[in-house]
Amino acid sequence: MDGLMGGFATVLTLHNLFYCFAGVFLGTVVGILPGLGPLTTIAILLPITFKMDVTSAIIMLSGIYYGVAYGGTATSVLMRVPGEASTVVTCLDGHAMARKGRAGAALGIAAIGSFVAGTVGVIAISFLSPPLAALILKFGPAEYATLMLAGLALVSLFSSASLLRGLLMACLGLVLGSVGLDPMNSTPRLNFDVYGLAGGIELVALAIGLFGISEVISMALQRPEALKIIRPPSGIAAFMPNREEARRSVAPVARGTVLGFLLGTLPGGGSVLASFMSYAVERRLSKRPEEFGKGAVEGLAGPESANNSGTTGAFVPLLVMGLPSNAITALLLGAFMIHGVAPGPTILDRQPEVFWGVVASMYIGNIMLLVLNLPLIGLLIRVLDIPRAYLGPIILVICVIGVYSANSEPMDVAMAVAFGFIGYVLRRLRFDLGILLLAFVLGPLLETSVRQALGISDGSLAIFVGSPIAIGMLGLTALIFIIGLWPKRRRAPAASGTDMAQT
Repeated sequence: MDGLMGGFATVLTLHNLFYCFAGVFLGTVVGILPGLGPLTTIAILLPITFKMDVTSAIIMLSGIYYGVAYGGTATSVLMRVPGEASTVVTCLDGHAMARKGRAGAALGIAAIGSFVAGTVGVIAISFLSPPLAALILKFGPAEYATLMLAGLALVSLFSSASLLRGLLMACLGLVLGSVGLDPMNSTPRLNFDVYGLAGGIELVALAIGLFGISEVISMALQRPEALKIIRPPSGIAAFMPNREEARRSVAPVARGTVLGFLLGTLPGGGSVLASFMSYAVERRLSKRPEEFGKGAVEGLAGPESANNSGTTGAFVPLLVMGLPSNAITALLLGAFMIHGVAPGPTILDRQPEVFWGVVASMYIGNIMLLVLNLPLIGLLIRVLDIPRAYLGPIILVICVIGVYSANSEPMDVAMAVAFGFIGYVLRRLRFDLGILLLAFVLGPLLETSVRQALGISDGSLAIFVGSPIAIGMLGLTALIFIIGLWPKRRRAPAASGTDMAQT
């Protein structure tokens, strides 16, 4: 509790409060803008944080991450357009409620459920992190290596693409992460004598290219369509649900909060999986399943709570173990590393002000988001009036400035543009770029852990099966591959000879 009080003392300074508000405000706006997403925004803003204090930088970037879920709700309810992937399910019953004249109540239920889920999730982080950190301190290089391997496998399994496509992206990310200098002896490798690759591929250039510039290319090639918006009501009272809607929301909010947090802590889980799982659970438990998709309060309250607690849960492996569970937390890990901070079990002892400052900022950020997303949502929704013809070039200019400002290297800008076109092609082919970025960040850490373990064992692979934790992680990895490949094996006998020949 003393650590949390110290965290509040850190965040309740004028400049940290400003960065907390800036983060959640940007997150809300980004959530409202369909297609932009938190990953693109954090990648663009990452260079801006280089000269900031590490605590202020992570507070702002984290605020963008958990703030997006709030903003994405507005477009899902008012336009039936998900501002972010985790709010796809909200389109179903949230927009149906809006068409029935209950837009204010839908936004109110979503905002209150999100606030409750986010706050409970932060409380869970506050109490669970210290004992988890004590457990993680028992991990050696072999345990860390097998844990990261299982994490990459889980992310590939839960990706939007097939397991094979996910593994291909993971392998590509690992290869790109190997470009540059050997992490153990600093000898150059895989740079092919290309100018600018001697030090490796910059995280900022890769992230902005894959998610920022590729999004601009996608926006430029889309046909402009008029967005039909149901305008939200005015006055705070119009956002309050009636007694029946409030009664039906209580249990789904509670279930979504617990389910979302648990799934958020898993590699590859996160807010998207949490929202879909919550919707399936609520529909299964409902006494009125026929109402789902037609304005069921449970179909809105559960997933909205789950996606916010899932976002909060993703901070547990990042802060306690130093392992990202998705592409966004991989970028946050990159921000930590750029500032010379290594998140993990030792951060509670070495830099408690950073850990507890970020945790305390989530309490305050959730209150700020509740205020932003009720009385001010009518004003914020006007950002959708910006034509995409203007929005695309603005984003492109910000991307280029962000990449160049990182190292003042024109080569980084060229690489970002190249990765932009590569990212656009891969997205069209339905590859999951998040796995690529995650593997890129984890690759050097995984390689270092493997080589340290082999150094300890004099080159013997037996060290990777020398502890129950390592054996358990390898067993989990094998189980994931079996689960991912099992459906294909069942369908194989029914496949035609042509299909099998093509594979």
